[in-house]
Amino acid sequence: MSGRNDFGKLTRDFTASRRARVDARKDELRSAMALHELRRAREMTQEAIGKALNVKQPAVAKLERRTDMYVSNLRAYIEAVGGSLNIFAHFPHGDVTITNFSEADQKKPAA
Repeated sequence: MSGRNDFGKLTRDFTASRRARVDARKDELRSAMALHELRRAREMTQEAIGKALNVKQPAVAKLERRTDMYVSNLRAYIEAVGGSLNIFAHFPHGDVTITNFSEADQKKPAA
């Protein structure tokens, strides 16, 4: 026996409540990813990200390991993997969208 099982076979007998718990956990895991996990989930290589950012692969690897970076660098990375970056502040009575970061990119002087 190889020890491998088809995932469909493993989950076939799950109850509806267990499926709901599994789906909730999947959504939870998808909502929090490190940059390298996001890139892999989007099935992209560091080389492809590097081309989009106009940098070499080692720079992408370094960026993915950073714990602190400029918002503009994070935005460029997110856009390179096909997303858009929005920044929200969470408060007990609701969320607030922080807009001055997106405005900063639009106000760059023309070269």
